[in-house]
Parts: sequence; C-alpha cells; structure tokens
Amino acid sequence: MNGNNKPCKEQLLQLINEVSFAVDDILLYLDTHPCDEKALAFYQEKIAIRKEALKEYAAYYGPLTIDTADDACSDSWEWVMQPWPWEVKGGCK
Repeated sequence: MNGNNKPCKEQLLQLINEVSFAVDDILLYLDTHPCDEKALAFYQEKIAIRKEALKEYAAYYGPLTIDTADDACSDSWEWVMQPWPWEVKGGCK
C-alpha cells in the first residue's frame, strides 16, 4: 500500500504472477496425485488468494481477466485506454 491506501499496482501484479504460477504448478502435480489432500488444500488456498488479488486489481486498475470485468457502472470501457501492465515502467505511484 502507498500513502493513499491504494495498493501498489506493481506489487499486486507480482502477487498475481506468483500465485498464478503456484496454481499452475500444483495443477500439474495434482494431475498425477489427485488424492493428495495437502496439495488440494494448497490449491484451494492459492486459488482464493489469486481470486482476491485479481478482484482488488480490477477495482483499482481495471480487469486483467474477463471474469473480473464488471462494466455495469460505466458508459464505456475506459480501462482499455490505459497503459497495459507491460507498458508501464517504474515503481509504485
């Protein structure tokens, strides 16, 4: 978080990337170990963290995935006019 209680965009993206990697990785493991209860619990935990991070990112910076896009409150999709995450350089603003 920065001074105005708005989460840092880069930190949120980093969290989303890390937890998404963990989800993809554990899914590969679960393909061959579907009855591993600890792995299933880990998967559920990481999915919940990813979902919350995507929701928070969408609330402040626009959706990254279609399931976090909620455009019912505006007349246009202004978020598509903003720089894409890979177009922004620098740290937290």
